[in-house]
Amino acid sequence: MNWITDSLPPKIRSFLKRDTPDNLWVKCPESGQLVFHKDLEANQFVVPGSGYHMTIRPRDRLKNLLDDGKFEELKLPEVPSDPLKFRDIKRYSDRLKEYRAKTGNPDSIVAVSGLLETQPVTIAVQDFGFQGGTLGMAAGEAIITAMEHALEHRTPFIIFTASGGARMQEGMFSLMQMPRTTVAVQRLRAAKLPYIVVLTNPTTGGVTASYAMLGDIHIAEPGAVIGFAGARVIEQTIREKLPEGFQRAEYLRAHGMVDMVVPRTEMRATLARLCSILTKSPVAAKPVATPVAGSGEKTQKATVPQDKAADGNRAVKETGVDHTPAVTVDTSAGDGPQAGNGKEASASGEVSAAAATGKS
Repeated sequence: MNWITDSLPPKIRSFLKRDTPDNLWVKCPESGQLVFHKDLEANQFVVPGSGYHMTIRPRDRLKNLLDDGKFEELKLPEVPSDPLKFRDIKRYSDRLKEYRAKTGNPDSIVAVSGLLETQPVTIAVQDFGFQGGTLGMAAGEAIITAMEHALEHRTPFIIFTASGGARMQEGMFSLMQMPRTTVAVQRLRAAKLPYIVVLTNPTTGGVTASYAMLGDIHIAEPGAVIGFAGARVIEQTIREKLPEGFQRAEYLRAHGMVDMVVPRTEMRATLARLCSILTKSPVAAKPVATPVAGSGEKTQKATVPQDKAADGNRAVKETGVDHTPAVTVDTSAGDGPQAGNGKEASASGEVSAAAATGKS
């Protein structure tokens, strides 16, 4: 106590007291940089200075990923919550209640359907905040249900993994989810539907030993720890010092364990491009206004980006069908883009427009 608090009336004392939120500033674990929470949230929880990828909640991830931040959660089946009546220092059923209250999720998997740059997709996200994202009966059923939804609606299936492995409190029931999810992956493969795995920090244990390493394409977030056993356990077992960066995403990319390392801020565009390639349905490019040399009037040229054009050409070679739309843009009337005179663009995706001269 001091003379200010002693002498001021209670109403003024309460006015001077200001409550500051606990999460107003966030410290980067890698660089020690302090980042304003709203700036971190706007950058998808990637620290602007160091590029460190912090944990992001499943629904926040989905809002940043899907069109207009909209998605529909899938109805997941109910399973026995505590089949073994497990108890250590507290009941397993009590632990589940705590995690459900903390995360707002029934278990460690959130499964949704939505649009990714107009393409229908089915997505499952593991929540590391729910008991370390461990794989139990409920999580296994959720993944299988999401894959069955992808099969029924003929959509690509994308899963974001983040897990410490199988859930020990469920014993063999947890371990059985590994072959069950593997069978579901085989069904996706038989139906020729894309299965893309995004490995986030950390992905370890039985999850790595099953569906996390069975994708058609494996993407990792920068700095993610990916492996089965921990590095310390491996060093103690083989009695050797492991290489620098062992089990990190960049190390695994260099040694062929993952296909690409993609920052979170570029994940949406990358996944959309991959889905369009794997489903052989390239996304239509938006016209881009560019000046045409040697013309005295205003013209527009709609071009397809090189990566999109390459994807379209690849699809033409594989299927014999050109998905690239033929568009002619005419701006000579001065009222914005209008339909042209019927001339079609070439198959490369480049569309030219000539101003009308002396024609009514």
